[in-house]
Amino acid sequence: MTVFSLMLVVFSLTTGEFVIAGILPDVAGDLTVSVPAAGLLVSAYALGMIVGGPVVTVATARLPRKTLVVGLVAVAVIGNLGSALAPNYSTLLLARFVAGLVVATFFAVAIATVVSIAEPGREASAVARVALGMNLGIIGGTPIGTVIGQHLGWRATFVSVALCATVALGLVLRFLPTMPVASSGSVLGELRVFTDRGVQLAIALTALGNVGVVTVFTYFTPLLTEVGGFATGVVPVLLLVYGAGAVLGNYLGGRLADKVPMSSLAGLLAALAGTLALFWVAADIQLLAVVLIFVLGALAFAIIPGMQTRVVGAAGAAPTLAVAVNASGFQLAAAFAGRIGGWVIDDGPGLRSIYPIAAVLTVTGLLLALHMLRRDREHVLESS
Repeated sequence: MTVFSLMLVVFSLTTGEFVIAGILPDVAGDLTVSVPAAGLLVSAYALGMIVGGPVVTVATARLPRKTLVVGLVAVAVIGNLGSALAPNYSTLLLARFVAGLVVATFFAVAIATVVSIAEPGREASAVARVALGMNLGIIGGTPIGTVIGQHLGWRATFVSVALCATVALGLVLRFLPTMPVASSGSVLGELRVFTDRGVQLAIALTALGNVGVVTVFTYFTPLLTEVGGFATGVVPVLLLVYGAGAVLGNYLGGRLADKVPMSSLAGLLAALAGTLALFWVAADIQLLAVVLIFVLGALAFAIIPGMQTRVVGAAGAAPTLAVAVNASGFQLAAAFAGRIGGWVIDDGPGLRSIYPIAAVLTVTGLLLALHMLRRDREHVLESS
């Protein structure tokens, strides 16, 4: 039940983050703002994670882990309730920022914990098990939250997220055992980890490798309805298809990362870039688009275990802070995604062009992965 309680927290936080993709037009219409402006709600949440990752992790480094986890989940509940009650767009932006502040630190504590207790050589699979809650948030929470938003209003969606997180909080209080503090070293000692070139490259890979697919997912609903021609009522089903792909991709990505971490990561990024480019061509061929949605979900989540494990391995004695900052790197990609998509829609070549732009952005992550792979091989040759 300890693992389940943490998984349910991850499920709640993931649903709260990604469900905005399914209710974006509803939020925009109700608050009388444009869809690109509503897309900045994703950026606000991402900014909260970017700031909160290092700041909250350092500030709470001396807290016992159970106390820390309980406090983090409580803040997430407050942020989602604030989102539901927000009277205007500006307040909603602030509430999304608050909700995002604690997420990176929670993921970091959870991931660093499971990696520390995993069998040697099975670290990536352990990360994949934690990430299952994220997959379930995509496959179940996001479409369910979208349906709730479509029938009861987008505010009811955030109330539902807050209630789920509250249930998870109760389970954490009941089943999470007393654990040592998240960090036993000095803050300065932990911060020194970021002078390591390997850690810098690993965090940069997370940001560059994810920015393309996150840009597409941020504007998933208008892309599916306005470009793909799907009815609005079908969007939750398509999100379910995406989530099913995510579950499979998470499992396979963990297995591949255990065996050939950087080689598999480079291959997955190449496949992701190709899928995004193909979506540009075939977005309005609905049967093919459904297949591509599944593949996109699989590839988007197959790259995560390898990226997370790379950071933990490079960070050495300061994995919690490094993973938190790595989560911030992912959210930096999300923050840029909201802005890039808004520019493409308002001032750029138009909504459909998000697909090829996302493919090009993913290629930058691929190039970095290839550089890191070459660097690893050179290091092995020097050591032999």
